[in-house]
Order: sequence, then structure tokens, then C-alpha cells
Amino acid sequence: MTMFPMMWWWDPTYILVIIGLLISGWASAYVNSTFRKYDQYTSRSGATGTDAAAYILRSAGIHDVQIKEIAGNLTDNYNGKDKTLNLSQSTAESTSVAAIGVAAHECGHAVQDKVHYWPMALRTGIVPVANLGSTLSLPIIILGVIMGMNQTLIDIGIWAFGLALLFQLVTLPVEFNASHRAVNILASSPLISSDEVVMVKKVLFAAALTYVAAALATFLQLLRLIILFGGNRNNN
Repeated sequence: MTMFPMMWWWDPTYILVIIGLLISGWASAYVNSTFRKYDQYTSRSGATGTDAAAYILRSAGIHDVQIKEIAGNLTDNYNGKDKTLNLSQSTAESTSVAAIGVAAHECGHAVQDKVHYWPMALRTGIVPVANLGSTLSLPIIILGVIMGMNQTLIDIGIWAFGLALLFQLVTLPVEFNASHRAVNILASSPLISSDEVVMVKKVLFAAALTYVAAALATFLQLLRLIILFGGNRNNN
């Protein structure tokens, strides 16, 4: 039976975790720098993020969603449970092209909700299971190791961690589709000009990369767990 190495957290496979952290860090820095760049461009219409959100929701025939201003920076989100579109102060009160783009993206989620976009419904449905799996995966794996490399427990832990990756993979089409809807809506609206649409695309693309980076980082962590423990069943 293979013994659990005392310093398995620091074995060569840890490079996978480091790569994941670097990818996530780069994506986060890129979206922040991109937002700051286009946050300096005031839209020609002079509309704020809140104005843009209200216009888009009306245009889409959505009248049951309340727009709220929340604290933070880039903490914008759409909550389908209580039908609120929450805009951070930096988005809600800003007249920048970047702010309008972010507000439009969140409106894209509201439109998805209205038309029952199935990937969004799927993502919402697996949130509780994915959160539980992400929370319990490592404790279960560690318990399996403590119990003499109990492969059944270890496999359960690895599968549980895989649920977090599943959630992030399902999130990708949801976010890209919301951005696509946002760009199409803005392109046919009086909120921004055609050259400003190009700027919005760059902001939303940068934001989408953070979700891709998160999925890659989680995949690399899952791969590491499989490399470390997946082969133990052959040694039992």
C-alpha cells in the first residue's frame, strides 16, 4: 500500500497549482486594467450605468426586475431569485463606456432569465451541489488518506472536487452569451456609438477571460489530485 507522503502539498505536481494561480492573477489584472482604461471614456450619450440598465430592461420588456446600487467595485450581479439587478457604485453612477458595458452584461443575464436560457437554469440548479462538493472534497480526501489510503473515500473526494469544475464549465456559455446579448443590445441602442461598441467588446472580453482562467485553474487542481491519488487503486 502506497504511504501518504508527508509533504505531498509541495511535491512536483504543485507546479500545476502555481500555473493556475498565475493564470488567474493575470486574468484579474487584465480585466482591472482594461476596465480602468475604458472607464476613462465618457459615453457620448452621457447615460450612466443605471440609465443604461433601465433602458435595456424596458426595451426587452422586463418590468419585474429592480435595479439596485450596491457597495464595491465590479461587484455587479443579477439575482434571479429576488429579481434584482445589482450595480456597484462605480458602475451605477458612472457615464463611462466601461460602466455601460458592465451594466448591459448584467442585463444580459436578466434577458436570459426571461427567455429561460437553459444553461443559466442548469447553472442555478447545480450551485448547491457544486458548493457542497467544493467544500467537502479536500476534507474527504484527507480523511481517506488518514484511514490508510482508503481509495473509495479519496475517489469520492476527487469526484466532489470535479463538481466545482463542472459548475465553472457551465458558467462559461452563460457569461459569454450574456456578453453577446449585451453587445447586440447596445449596438442597436442610442446609448453608445459604433466606435464605443468596440470598446465595450474589449471590456466584456476581458471580463469573460476571468471565468476561463478560473475554470483552467480548477482543472489543473483537479488534475493534480488525480495524479497524486488516482493511481493508488492499482497499488491496493
